[in-house]
Amino acid sequence: MNALPLRADVPEPRHVVAEALTPEAFAPFGDVIAARDDVRRFAINGGNTMRYHDLAKIDPGPDGHAIVSIFRGEPRTLPFPVEMMERHPLGSQAFVPMSGRPYLVVVAPAGDPPAAEDLRVFLARGDQGINYARGVWHHPLLALDAVCDFVVIDRAGNGHNCDEITLDEVVLIEPPR
Repeated sequence: MNALPLRADVPEPRHVVAEALTPEAFAPFGDVIAARDDVRRFAINGGNTMRYHDLAKIDPGPDGHAIVSIFRGEPRTLPFPVEMMERHPLGSQAFVPMSGRPYLVVVAPAGDPPAAEDLRVFLARGDQGINYARGVWHHPLLALDAVCDFVVIDRAGNGHNCDEITLDEVVLIEPPR
């Protein structure tokens, strides 16, 4: 059997491993939505419920309104090639997992289209949601292991609110070590 010739014009993908999702590490890209000891919280409903208050800055942008949807994500297999990114220039977009399973979050700073070296990859626990700030570049939903449902809070309204780009270089997300 003949081997395929190597193509010199196709660079080796950049390999990355997801880092733990923490509020501090994710701050440049938005909010981590989770019941944590470091957020404002107080008892409600006669002391039967603890309210973890104001966890994300939902931004529907001018002339928009917040909507709630459910996204059902098919599982992805690692290693996974990241070849594209998207952003929502008119409003934020929050994802809150309903299936209790970990998932991946791939982000890059708002602004010009990102290069491969601008990407950060986070491994979110099944009890952590995220809120992408307006204009932050991110990869679409990356469920792992099984089909997962997410409550999604984002913007509806006038104007084009989804830009997509193809990366100049593939980024390959490796399984955790």
